[in-house]
Formats: sequence, C-alpha cells, structure tokens
Amino acid sequence: MTNPHGKRRGTRDMFARDFRKRGMIPLSTYMKCYKNGDIVDIKGCGTVTKGMPHKVYHGKTGRVYNVTKRAVGVIVNKRVRGSILAKKINLRVEHISHSKCRDDFLNRVVKNELVKKEAKASGVYVCTRRAPVVPRSSHTVKGKGISVEEVCPIRYEFIA
Repeated sequence: MTNPHGKRRGTRDMFARDFRKRGMIPLSTYMKCYKNGDIVDIKGCGTVTKGMPHKVYHGKTGRVYNVTKRAVGVIVNKRVRGSILAKKINLRVEHISHSKCRDDFLNRVVKNELVKKEAKASGVYVCTRRAPVVPRSSHTVKGKGISVEEVCPIRYEFIA
C-alpha cells in the first residue's frame, strides 16, 4: 500500500489521549482565561476535531493575538524551507494551554528585585546575574579498610 497523503497522516499517537485521560474534557479547560499577548502551547486534542491544529503546529509555542467566544488566534513561527514565517492560526481552547516557559524567568525577576532592595538598604553591591556552575575540584577517594579490587573479564575457554 502506498503512503497516504491526508491531513492527519502519522498522527495516531500524536492526537491520541493519554492513558486514563480519555472521555470528557475537564471543565477547567474551558474556564481558563486567555488574553492578547499570552504565550500558549499548542497540543492537539483528538476528542475535539473542530478547531484542531495541523500536525505541523503540534507541540509549538505561540502568542495569542485574537480571542473569540470559543477559539483563540495564535501567531506561531513555522519553518518553510530556509525561512521562518509567522503564521496566524485559529484554534479552539481545547487544543491550547498556558505555557510555563516564562514562569522561571518571572520568578527570577521577582527574587532579584527583592535581593536588590535588601542590598540597597544595607548598602552592599549584589550581582544578580546567573553564574555557570563551577566544576568540582579534584580529590582522591579513600576507602577505610577496604582493599582495592581489580575488575577484569573472565578468560574465554572453549569447551568441546
């Protein structure tokens, strides 16, 4: 049989629901509030076929530019041959979720502001930049009363 060319080709696992997550979609999915400028992750939900993203956009992150009653307009970058195009796609709310990609950054900003405020009050300079983890220094591992055991493979013996 030849390779099919349909829109949903190769999406058997991609759009399948997770184990023990089948059936009704939780109401919290519909209660989420999306605003223009929000960063969202696109993940197609196989239960709802309306407003479903093309398989190309599954797993991508985009920015909300339009909100309607049941759907959300998202701008996503798509690589077409050599160039990256900003594509506008409309998706229903079942197929998107708020992205957690900026949570770490926003928490770090809040923490840095607190550190700067305390440093200013005490009159000490504090560097808020992230520093790479320094490699561990060299050391010798000592075993107390344990003899060194040499590990080597057992010699092969041919048994006829």
